[in-house]
Amino acid sequence: MSKLNLIIYIALLVIIDYLIKGYASAHLNPFETIQFLPFLNFYLTSNTGIAFSMFDFGSGLSSYILLIIAVAIVIFLIQQLLNETRKLSRAGFILIIGGALGNIIDRAGDGAVTDFLHFYINNFSFFIFNPADAFITIGALILIFTEFRKTSNV
Repeated sequence: MSKLNLIIYIALLVIIDYLIKGYASAHLNPFETIQFLPFLNFYLTSNTGIAFSMFDFGSGLSSYILLIIAVAIVIFLIQQLLNETRKLSRAGFILIIGGALGNIIDRAGDGAVTDFLHFYINNFSFFIFNPADAFITIGALILIFTEFRKTSNV
């Protein structure tokens, strides 16, 4: 796969994330719950922390420190992607990088990431996330799967 194709795939993920977050921000009221599926609501909020609001200290400084760390991680992941030969692993890296860049762009604007998809079962709330978070999670699961497959000789 050429470097240009990698850039195009990553850019498409960033654009998809950006457009969906923009649509959600324009059409949802903050902290208002809109029923969507029996396990998924729309609930617009901002997250200055990382996944599941960890390290959300309410401080702009901590958000920008997380931004710098995220950029460093993306640079590392791009190096890993360029050295990867397995197609499935490359797909995992592309998803993670695209999602991370989507959240970096979102965070760079105002120090927070837009979250609006609330996953729950009955009265137990799991998390509120966005498409970029989903890309990152799916990419990570793909990489874990490929590593297990590689080490187990399956």
